[in-house]
Amino acid sequence: MQELVERTMSCGRRVTVNLAESPLGWLRARGLVDARQFDAGEALRRDHERAALGAAVTMRWEARVDGGGGGDAADAGLARIAAKRRFDAAIATAGAGLGDILWRVVCAGEALPVAEKALGWPSRSGRLVLTLALDRLADHYRLAR
Repeated sequence: MQELVERTMSCGRRVTVNLAESPLGWLRARGLVDARQFDAGEALRRDHERAALGAAVTMRWEARVDGGGGGDAADAGLARIAAKRRFDAAIATAGAGLGDILWRVVCAGEALPVAEKALGWPSRSGRLVLTLALDRLADHYRLAR
């Protein structure tokens, strides 16, 4: 479901923004990252979500099908631990200084200008650094060129 909003840019130009679109998806749709880089970012995001590293902001309302006995809880816990290990290995492979931009844009969903400002970087430097980080990530996940 698309959540479209009209925004006015600082230059006075009006644009339509899809709030449901991730920053990485936005970059991909405009040809600013290639398919391999996008897939690497999505793999990192999946590991981040599977490891449940994000903040829980609501109660879980799913019905329990296991009768409360916790049958699949151990499997879910092991899957979460494995995803956390994959996430940590991927961030470590990206290298010092590159993990920050990966986490902010890919996992936390920050727009590049917001991430650049938070990291104290010059304007428009984030995309170059992000593409370098995504290339390293793609190598780590062994994605074909």
